[in-house]
Amino acid sequence: MNKLKISNYILGVLLISSTLSCKDFLDREPTSYSSSGFYQSEAAVEDGVSGVYASLNINLAFNLPFNIMLDHWTGFAFERAENTTIGAGGSLNPDNASVSQWWTASFNTVSRANAVLVGAEPYLDKLEGKSKQYLAEARVLRAFAYCNLVTAFGKVPLFEKPVSQEDYNVERTNEDVIVDFLLADLDACLNDLPWIAENRGRVDRAVAYGIKARLALLAGSLNFGGKGPAYYKIAAESAQAVIGQRQLAANFEDLFNKAGQQKADVRNESLFEIIYSDKGIKKTHMIGFGQVSRNYGQTGRHPSQILADTYECKDGLRIDESPLYDPKKPWANRDPRFRYTLWMHKDTVEGNTNGTETGRVKMILDVYQPTTQIFNFATQTWNSGVNADINSGAAWTSFANAGVGYMWKKYSNEKVESIGAQTCNSIIMRYPEILLTYAEAKIELNELDGSVYDAINQVRNRSKMPNVSADRIGNQQKMRQLVRRERKVEFALEGLHFSDMRRWKIGDLENEGPSYGYPLPTRAANGSVLQEGYDLVTPDMVPNFKKTARHDLNDIANYDAYKSKLKVRDLNRFWDDKFYLFPIPQRELDLAPALGQNDGY
Repeated sequence: MNKLKISNYILGVLLISSTLSCKDFLDREPTSYSSSGFYQSEAAVEDGVSGVYASLNINLAFNLPFNIMLDHWTGFAFERAENTTIGAGGSLNPDNASVSQWWTASFNTVSRANAVLVGAEPYLDKLEGKSKQYLAEARVLRAFAYCNLVTAFGKVPLFEKPVSQEDYNVERTNEDVIVDFLLADLDACLNDLPWIAENRGRVDRAVAYGIKARLALLAGSLNFGGKGPAYYKIAAESAQAVIGQRQLAANFEDLFNKAGQQKADVRNESLFEIIYSDKGIKKTHMIGFGQVSRNYGQTGRHPSQILADTYECKDGLRIDESPLYDPKKPWANRDPRFRYTLWMHKDTVEGNTNGTETGRVKMILDVYQPTTQIFNFATQTWNSGVNADINSGAAWTSFANAGVGYMWKKYSNEKVESIGAQTCNSIIMRYPEILLTYAEAKIELNELDGSVYDAINQVRNRSKMPNVSADRIGNQQKMRQLVRRERKVEFALEGLHFSDMRRWKIGDLENEGPSYGYPLPTRAANGSVLQEGYDLVTPDMVPNFKKTARHDLNDIANYDAYKSKLKVRDLNRFWDDKFYLFPIPQRELDLAPALGQNDGY
């Protein structure tokens, strides 16, 4: 076995098939090019970097972009099988297949980037055209992969060049050393990148600064190397460099469907995307198919009640503080992002099962009854039909049974394309992350000024939410609460909460017990519904956010006062602080014992 194959085996490198024009190139061994002088031309460098981009096509579930799955490893969402996610029954262990795949795929990106960067090194003086830009893109993608690795695993091996046989039993590198290397590396390539990429899907200077800010915010929050304040300063400065260079889209909903993503303002907000296409060799995903009603999809992933209850009322007050909140009608008078992100009981949903007029679906969600209203597009009438979420062999997976009464509307509200073959892009970084990262870093530094409030207001105002309230101005703790709340409701299902839960150390709060949901109905002896749950709700059925000061700060709802009246799942849910880091995959430890295991595994 040659050195490259050994190193790939050490890292668990999984070569993911590419739909790009450079497929044959990706099927070869990249480091063999670096040793044979392959990267001497702009075209060769571009091919190599295309291979790095292709490595981001990581599916942690069937045909599902990786970022969609990440939030389902937190208390804000869950898969349909009970007690399978992190903190819910102990499935997180060194043999967990998803954990191993995340390690493998992330190091695959690092490996491909290193192969191109080192292979091109001898020829930097002669490379022309956009070669330096492409090499800068490789550095940004390598930093992105390492950001994901450090978030999930903590200390990992730092590879600055292709791995050789001498690296067989490498030790892991401290997080601050990795972050410092990446921050300096990103600084060195910033000027080789345009502010906005010519081709959608490629990284640019805004993304490079965004990755810097994301890395530094992580390092500041976890105080890597005892340098927390210095990292917060870098996070704020990096984010500030992007502020004003991009802009928010006019409509939040446009960001997550095919038609909306064609708009120029959406393109401007979407800094970094995984690109899909319905042209040529099609590249599709099926996000919507795995999270909609059983009446037209195969529900597998569900939002949690504690996420739903995080959304403020439209007056800017939390639901336990707002006079506008009605527990009988929890959907009323809420932050518009509630309705843009989630579907629930009695909502009208639309979709498409095959991408044609005959595949159009329009129906009323019902969490209680075996029949529901379904729209007939041929006759333009509403008719009663079987409700597969309640009355079908697969109903156990539905939002009413495996879920707690909510479905993801984000990425599912697709009326034209088939939800089983979607080509809307999967967004990895948006401009609001820049704004809220800037605000959070400044808040943690206790540098509260107008720029902080303005950054948060921009995000809130786009969704017609009021400005930062007067009682928060100058109050670090209240501003900390607000910026965390904004990150949750703005970025739900986009993968950022996976990191945020770890940065804020709130895994125990989100996963401290069973998952509760919609109010239960009363039933006859034969199981039929006598009175629907929302009709039985009393005014006192408002969640308690003040169980502890930490619950209050992080907007974590508690339902103990009326939990017997609610749908429940994950009865054996528990949290162990070791879950803040994934275990090092056992197969990697078998190959390289010097890696060592994270504490507790």
